[in-house]
Amino acid sequence: MFSWLGKQGGGRERGGVGSDVVQTVTGGLRDLYLRKLLPLEEHYRFHDFHSPALEEADFENKPMVLLVGQYSTGKTTFIRYLLEQDFPGMRIGPEPTTDSFIAVMYGDSEGNVPGNALVVDPKKPFRKLSRFGNAFLNRFMCSQLPNQVLKSISIIDSPGILSGEKQRISRGYDFCQVLQWFAERVDRIILLFDAHKLDISDEFSEAIKSFRGQDDKIRVVLNKADQVDTQQLMRVYGALMWSLGKVINTPEVLRVYIGSFWAHPLRNTENRRLFEAEAQDLFKDIQSLPQKAAVRKLNDLIKRARLAKVHAYIISYLKKEMPSVFGKENKKKELISRLPEIYIQLQREHHISAGDFPEVKKMQELLETCDFTKFHSLKPKLIEAVDNMLANKIASLMSLISQEESNMPTEMVHGGAFDGTMAGPFGHGYGEGVKEGADEDEWVVAKDKPAYDEIFYTLSPINGKISGISAKKEMVTSKLPNSVLGKIWKLADCDGDGMLDDEEFALAKHLIKIKLDGYELPGTLPSHLVPPSHRKPLQTAE
Repeated sequence: MFSWLGKQGGGRERGGVGSDVVQTVTGGLRDLYLRKLLPLEEHYRFHDFHSPALEEADFENKPMVLLVGQYSTGKTTFIRYLLEQDFPGMRIGPEPTTDSFIAVMYGDSEGNVPGNALVVDPKKPFRKLSRFGNAFLNRFMCSQLPNQVLKSISIIDSPGILSGEKQRISRGYDFCQVLQWFAERVDRIILLFDAHKLDISDEFSEAIKSFRGQDDKIRVVLNKADQVDTQQLMRVYGALMWSLGKVINTPEVLRVYIGSFWAHPLRNTENRRLFEAEAQDLFKDIQSLPQKAAVRKLNDLIKRARLAKVHAYIISYLKKEMPSVFGKENKKKELISRLPEIYIQLQREHHISAGDFPEVKKMQELLETCDFTKFHSLKPKLIEAVDNMLANKIASLMSLISQEESNMPTEMVHGGAFDGTMAGPFGHGYGEGVKEGADEDEWVVAKDKPAYDEIFYTLSPINGKISGISAKKEMVTSKLPNSVLGKIWKLADCDGDGMLDDEEFALAKHLIKIKLDGYELPGTLPSHLVPPSHRKPLQTAE
């Protein structure tokens, strides 16, 4: 993983080009924020309206995954499934059990750190959560344990979202504001749904809306899918997509992973292959987070810079429109009511996209309590510094990140459930498709060769071989496109003579069967699929 703002865990400094690049990128990102962006944020009170100032821990923390969902959708069980062990503070049950935000992180020994102690630790990226007060901090904790998975990522478990007034009143803190704070800092947001409870309550809808602007981080998991049959699952999936479409206002369709994420036998096994493929895709997405952490931090800094620029234009415009002596309060009310028109005017004047502006209603509420006379006028130098950062400095950092990726081994998440999908007979795809027969002595095509031979001899072979024209007549009956059949021909024609003998023809039919079963073809023919008569004899020492 990239060593943002120094090394983590006291590891030895790496030598060579990779080490130099790490230090350059690390210092570059911190320096850009402190010198270019922070002055603009402070001058126009950005932190009072949007997000607190970034600290060192915000740059150097491991990638974080936030789990959100209604109660009893399997959030805590999902973490238990990934780690393959219990963690301190874990409670699982059909009723709302997790009533706190729990940051599950790596530690040399098992233990809990309460919220009030957590927000004063400069090594943890949670210091700014202190603004939500004791009502939140009493419901926030860090669960530490020595687990291989947590060496690469941290996981945030959230309380189950309830329905009704209890959700808004009983918590004692702004739940959606806390979710928004986490959403701005995590690398992945996973929304969990239960196949039996698809209704999105008003409170869950508000929680999802608090992720506005973070759509690229969101993934959806349809959990407990083994409890319904295929027909029901199809209906459930359609209902979920319809419900999400009403809440998440983006033209792109969210990626939904379907499965049953716990270490218990499947209740309905007819979709086992689908669940395995979906779990593998989700694991790959999570495993790639350490490798993409640097780009994500850079991307978040760019989004923050664009919002800070827009905020500066809004505040300076309001300052400019205020009278110097009389009628200040009336003018303030007028400007707040006209904020949508002001947005449009600023978009035209400064050529800014409407998507870069903060939500109007939220901005109007925040402006109600502000003294506009204390706002600052526009300082072009501060804007120019941020423009220069976006136009030039960011591009150089991107090239350095690319250089580091090419000079360093790929960082992946290991341990827990991730190791169970990598190798051995229970690895994803083992013994399926082109991998079938890889660990067998007998040629895997041989079991079906008698049936293929019957077809072969109806094609009038000459000297034991059929021409390409004859082979084509049979191969096109599969209805596969010519591009695929051409690849199969290239793989099956082992000696490259433009003709197929009986073994090569059987191989071609086997590859067609693999493709028709939904598996991908290999780029080159694996050694276990090479026909016996075309295998090169092993050289023996004299």
